Amino acid sequence: MQVVLFGICALLAIVGAVGVITARNPVYSALFLVLNFFSLAGLYLSLEAQFLAVTQVIVYAGAIVVLFLFVIMLLNLRPEDLPRFRLDRTGPLVVLLSLGLLLGVGMGIWSLLGASFPQDPQAQAVGTVESLGRALFGRYLVGFEVVAVLLLVAMIGSVMLAKRRFQ
Repeated sequence: MQVVLFGICALLAIVGAVGVITARNPVYSALFLVLNFFSLAGLYLSLEAQFLAVTQVIVYAGAIVVLFLFVIMLLNLRPEDLPRFRLDRTGPLVVLLSLGLLLGVGMGIWSLLGASFPQDPQAQAVGTVESLGRALFGRYLVGFEVVAVLLLVAMIGSVMLAKRRFQ
């Protein structure tokens, strides 16, 4: 059952990612991004990481996509204003690299279908709130705090730039 859920979510993630890139309308591109984020949450659920799945839906599919849609509406982007996507000289290279990536993912899935994994008690704790909290506030505390300060500085800088622009 988990293999079927993983396959469906992986297929939806690929469809969503391709839709983000190929959609002509920016709003449709953001909606394909929502599909991609929900399918990634399904992948987290298939890995039994419930907290990460819920966080994925709340933070990314909720807050980040709303922010993207707000910026799209604020900029008033029309499809005719956007550059057209063309495959010129790089087209064969893009197709070749895409086929290589697809082949690699297919080989990984093929090898996972025949694999059996031992049930390690430590491995079952990965993805839970407790293990994530221990990792963030233990081993990665300095990095977590540095990222928080960088985000604060970026937010203050963007407010200052916006304030200067509208004066």
